[in-house]
Parts: sequence; structure tokens; C-alpha cells
Amino acid sequence: MRKGGVGVVYLDYNATTPLCPEAAEAMRAVLEGGALFGNPSSIHSAGRAARAAVDDARDRLAALLGAKAHELVFTGGGTEADNLAVLGLARQRVREGGARRHLVVSAVEHHAVLHAAEHLEAREGFELTRLPVDAMGLVDPEALRAVLTPQTALVSILSANNETGVVQPLAALAAVCAEAGVPFHSDCIQSFGKEPVRVDAGPGAISLAAHKFYGPKGVGLLWLEAGTPVERVFHGGAHENERRPGTENVAAIVGMAAAAEAVLLGMEAEQARQAALRDRLWAGISSAFPAAVRNGAGAPVLANTLNVSFPGVDGESLIMNLDLEGICVSSGSACMVGSIQPSHVLLAMGIPPEVAQATVRFSLGKGTTGDEVETVVARLPGIAERLLTP
Repeated sequence: MRKGGVGVVYLDYNATTPLCPEAAEAMRAVLEGGALFGNPSSIHSAGRAARAAVDDARDRLAALLGAKAHELVFTGGGTEADNLAVLGLARQRVREGGARRHLVVSAVEHHAVLHAAEHLEAREGFELTRLPVDAMGLVDPEALRAVLTPQTALVSILSANNETGVVQPLAALAAVCAEAGVPFHSDCIQSFGKEPVRVDAGPGAISLAAHKFYGPKGVGLLWLEAGTPVERVFHGGAHENERRPGTENVAAIVGMAAAAEAVLLGMEAEQARQAALRDRLWAGISSAFPAAVRNGAGAPVLANTLNVSFPGVDGESLIMNLDLEGICVSSGSACMVGSIQPSHVLLAMGIPPEVAQATVRFSLGKGTTGDEVETVVARLPGIAERLLTP
């Protein structure tokens, strides 16, 4: 990448990823070919051709997840998939079971889940339990067991945190929910393409977003185990088996399937490569900033994610200095850019607000090279000198 003649190192892959060639080519065939412009709900030949493309993508994605094709609901992205899961499943349980108005989420959920749950709490009379995490950011399955009641309508706990990369004990959490007979949804948006994500992992509902694994923005999916009813969030037509109305985005759906297949090829080796680069980056950071703290250390963490606090350093100044050096990073969650509030994830881990505000997330991807990491490591001492010199 180039910016004004200065080499740019992109280390914000958890925010979004570039479109991979496989997805671009698949989408180009839809957008430029002229044969797939029809509405997938139309019964004429043009509509049937578009429907066939959507159905083929659905079949391929289902195969990757170990799911049945009819269990997949295409959405307009990860946020919508999370909202449909939280709002739709919780409301459905209330409608079926009377007074089941209790929700459980972790304190470190993405805001797409957390704010949806808080809406139900504030506007629809739900009781919301926010499960605490330990200093590493992990949820204790026994803590989950302790808060479940006969009134619990839904549990939603993400598989891997978008800010810290900490991976939750999903199988153990799912087992607790299954034992209690409580529906369990997991936001797997950061995990897919970095770790195995299969529907037999335990949750009965899983959210994905294409742009996190080198697919297009604006498309995602919600997997719902067969036989799981969900109350729709939008109202309109009978699309997606009456679970999500609206004409399907054929090109984006086709691109998502192609990206998913591409990212899973050689995934284990690629993640090992990224982990080695991440560890080299951490060595360079800790050398330039001896007081730096690696958040989530000691917990299972995604291979590409490095969340670092810089005590005594102004976080905004640090990110600006990194940007001036051509290094693209994030202050925690990209969805919170512009906010002066410290990350709720870091606060839940017991990190003081002033330290949480001085935190940077570095996230690597398939395009990250060893030379780029060495470039960052070489530029860090100069940044440290500017920020730490009185």
C-alpha cells in the first residue's frame, strides 16, 4: 500500500480485510456478466438464474460450516446477524414460553450483541445479566451455570474478542447451556478464517460477517439450528424462509462463499505464520516501550491479534504518531473510533480507565509480511522517544 509516497503498513485486519482475488472474481462474474441481474425471488429465467447463484453459495457455505443449507440466513452484515439472533431468539422464547425474560451476555461482547441486549432490558422488560470475565478476559463456565434460571431466554457469548483476540471456552459454555435447556448464540465473526468454526462446536446459533475474512462488506449470515424459530426483526417479504425479508444481495453472497473457501485453504499454516509475526511485533514493542502490557496474555488468543496498553502514554497521540509513520492500527474496537470512552472490554478485565485509554490493537492478516513487521519495529523507537521524552 502507498500513501503519499510513504509505505503504509496495514495492521487493522480485525476491523476489516481487503477483498481477496477469489471473491472479487466471483463478484465480477455477477456484476459484469449480465446473466445474474435478476431478482432471486422472481420466477422467470433471469430470477431463477440469480436464485441458483444464491443457492449454490448457500450450499457451499453450509458445507464449510457442517450445516444444512436451509439453516443459513443471509443478512446485511455481522451487526444485523447479531441483532437478529439476540432480538429474534429472545422475543421468540418469550412468545412461546410466557415469562422467559432473562438474558445472559458476557461483559466483553461486541456492541452489536451488547446494545441489542440492553435494548431488550431498557425497552421490553428483560432482565440482563452481564457475566464478568477474569483478568485475561475469559468467562468461567461455572459462573454461567450459576446465573441460569428457568426464566433464561437466551445466552450470547462471543467466540473470540474483536479487541483482545481472547478465545472463549465455547464448547464448555455450550455444554452448560445445553444441560440447562437454554438457547446459546455465539458471535463468531472474528473467529472464522482464523480458527475452525463448525456448527457442531455447541452453539445453536452462529453469526458471521464476510468482510472479516476477505469477503465484501455489507453481507453476513446467521446459522440457526434446524427447527429453531426466530422472530424476524425486519418486516416485508418472505425471503430467507420468512426469517429476513429483503432481496438478497447476489454478488455479495457469491463473494462471501468464495472468500470463505479461500480463507480456509491452508488456514492452520497461515495462522502459524501470523502468530510468529505477531510475537516478533510484541518483542519490538516491549523493547521500545518497556512498560507496555500485553492484554490477554496467558489466555488462548487469536494468532493475528495483539492488544497492548502503554501506561503513561496518551493513546490518541500514540495512534496519531503511528499513522504519521504509515502504520494503521486501532484503539481497541474500530467500531468505537471517535469515542473518548475507554474500552468496555478492557474495563471488564480490570484495567484502569487511564491505561485502557492508552491501548492499541494491532491485528495482522494474510497480507502482512515479515518486512512490514520489521518496518514497524524499526519505527517504534523514534515514536517512543517523541512520546516519552519530557
